[in-house]
Amino acid sequence: MKIVLDTNILLVSISSKSKYHWLFRSFLNEEFDLCITTDILAEYEEIISRHMNKEIADTVMQIIEKSSNVSYVTNYYKWKLISQDPDDDKFVDCAISGNANYLVTQDKHFTVLKEIEFPKVEIVDITSFKEILEDKEK
Repeated sequence: MKIVLDTNILLVSISSKSKYHWLFRSFLNEEFDLCITTDILAEYEEIISRHMNKEIADTVMQIIEKSSNVSYVTNYYKWKLISQDPDDDKFVDCAISGNANYLVTQDKHFTVLKEIEFPKVEIVDITSFKEILEDKEK
């Protein structure tokens, strides 16, 4: 299973004290493949540095960059589907180019994708993604 993680989802899953840490552990346990682009990596690093600190950001970036369950995606086309926040388009474009099964986000800007028939991008929130992972294990 391939997914794209919105930055805020990754951010809340890093700390072992977070109720969402199961997601980061699932990544470390290679329960899914993470699709990323250089733009997404840069945003991950910036936001983690800002909300946590640079050392944590560096560590997370090293983990991601060295993980065998990471798919590096090159976007050859920009779909421009998120008009409310064009900065979010990088996640949609990655999901499309990487043929991701899901884009995991809590961001309401992505709900417009539910109305778009083509290209189809399946968005799920973090709770729904946990259920998907649990069903996969059965």
